[in-house]
Amino acid sequence: MDAVDSALMAARAQFAITISFHIVLAALTIGLANFLMALEALWLWRGRQIFLDVYRYWLKVFALTVAVGTASGLILEYQFGLNWSRLSTQAGDILGPLMFYEVLAAFFLEAGFLGIMLFGLKKVGPRIHFFATCAVAAGSLISAFWILSANSWMQTPAGYTIGIDGRFLAEDWWAIIFNPSFPYRLVHMTLATFLGTATLVAGVSAWQLLKEPRNPRARLQYSMALWALVVLAPLQIVAGHLHGRHSLEVQPQKIAAVEASWTRPAEGEGEPLRLFAIPDMVERRNHWEVAIPRLGSLYLRHDLSGTIAALDEFPPQDIPPVPVVFFAFRVMVGLGLLMLGQGIAGLVVRWRQRLTAARWLLRWSVLMAPAGLLAMLSGWMVTEVGRQPFTVYGLLRTADSLSSVSRQQVVGSTWVILGFYLVIFGVGLWVLLRILRDPPHKDEPGPQPTLADETGDS
Repeated sequence: MDAVDSALMAARAQFAITISFHIVLAALTIGLANFLMALEALWLWRGRQIFLDVYRYWLKVFALTVAVGTASGLILEYQFGLNWSRLSTQAGDILGPLMFYEVLAAFFLEAGFLGIMLFGLKKVGPRIHFFATCAVAAGSLISAFWILSANSWMQTPAGYTIGIDGRFLAEDWWAIIFNPSFPYRLVHMTLATFLGTATLVAGVSAWQLLKEPRNPRARLQYSMALWALVVLAPLQIVAGHLHGRHSLEVQPQKIAAVEASWTRPAEGEGEPLRLFAIPDMVERRNHWEVAIPRLGSLYLRHDLSGTIAALDEFPPQDIPPVPVVFFAFRVMVGLGLLMLGQGIAGLVVRWRQRLTAARWLLRWSVLMAPAGLLAMLSGWMVTEVGRQPFTVYGLLRTADSLSSVSRQQVVGSTWVILGFYLVIFGVGLWVLLRILRDPPHKDEPGPQPTLADETGDS
């Protein structure tokens, strides 16, 4: 491996580390903001203090994720200038405005109204406070909108021209923003953030119920999380399938890597579903393959004899790292099916009126607490690693996007980042565990107005 390849791998590893930390916090910010919006809406609608108690409990967790997420996001932004300046130079005319709009949403809506969420309930009244909660929830989704638009454009570029200096220039902003893969990624990622939050809330609530089975607030949040799972998991499976079908058309080598399909089957045999294999990039074949004949064709082509483009049909230098994509996809799908099973199990025990009495489901929910976030990370790995060796798919290679940096410089900055993350995330995790170790109780700390305070009826 020469010096350029070594620096490239170090820079990619650094970005993978930072994005993995940040995306978890960003997902929780989106999911918890909308969970809080639902809780406050229920409080305003039904007037029950229990909803406000649960709201104030998770508001502390939300504030923590915003604080730590902001710190991790700043480091992520700096890397575009430090390690990927050529990408910024070549595609900055398109990516720059999209990232700017994301910052506007994050700071003007999320940060602007966060203070009212945290401290303004007694001062501004319940309904204006609810407006602030809605603004923060909307800001988190708008922020995701612009980030995913930028990322999707890099996956399926559209609406651009290339100047004489090789730079990407904006020609049609509607085509850039709503590029071909954007609708699929927006729906798929939004559902992933909600599912990641739901499994975390369900796991935390289950842990609390194992210690305090009669706590009504833990019961409420556990019930809401399982309802979210049973509704959202099937929707995510459908969205993921449609996303995969679209990727098959626009990024065929990514799907070939997902399936570890090195050669096309003979005519009429169909594509197998490979449950397990060890893809070999050198020999360009699979070891220890366990597959179900024809089943792959059913979900890929809706036809038992259909096939897809195989990896041997593409130039070797354009093939992504097959083992990473292959296994990450199966982790994502496996965890998704487990979340669907968790939601269905919750529906069954709810029908039997044993939702909080079924200790086996409580223990399962505790184990599944990180499942949604792990599935999201695995899906992101499929998306980003499957795009390699390109940053702008088919047009700009990752190797040509790298700054003029050495491996030593990248490794040195990586250790600095890891040290910073160790402190920030270590303190954040310690505070988070202290918050979550006990369930919410009546009259959580903070101002506790009644709905009548706003009208003067009290």
